[in-house]
Amino acid sequence: MAEEYLDIYSPQGERIGTALRSECHGNPALLHHTAHVVVVHPQSGAVLLQRRSPHKRIQPGKWDTAVGGHLECGEDFLAGAQRELREELGISEAVTLTPLFADKIRNEIESEDVMVYGVKLAGPFKFQASEIDEVRFWNAAELADPENRKHFTPNLISELETLKTIPSWYPLLSFHEKRK
Repeated sequence: MAEEYLDIYSPQGERIGTALRSECHGNPALLHHTAHVVVVHPQSGAVLLQRRSPHKRIQPGKWDTAVGGHLECGEDFLAGAQRELREELGISEAVTLTPLFADKIRNEIESEDVMVYGVKLAGPFKFQASEIDEVRFWNAAELADPENRKHFTPNLISELETLKTIPSWYPLLSFHEKRK
């Protein structure tokens, strides 16, 4: 398979050309765009996470946002998010994605700007084994546990912190779980 090209951008967000995907990560001069989708369980409010394949070059084995990927050349954020949802979790029906944050999140490690969308889905999911090792829903206590956070990508931690401010998407963070 031929290596893909990505659109690259200036820090101000202006498109300045294309570059090979392999050249982009970690190179701030080759800032590129990515779309993530936060999948929230419609009843429990738990958040679906993926464990990155151990074969991935960057942050292998870390837990990350359920859906995420680079935009193809000429693709906008919403189209990229919908495509990634299809490719990574096998969700082919038309679902409404809601932009969660007004601004993109800058991921300095991977030199990308990330637009984050949300969708409330319970599954079933058919995940892309070449990219994802495992997917599962995490409740608020698990997401907040410092031991678990050691295994999260920096992007995921940033997104979770911002999600705390949107109770309709992440309601459990503002409450302590009842222990039996």
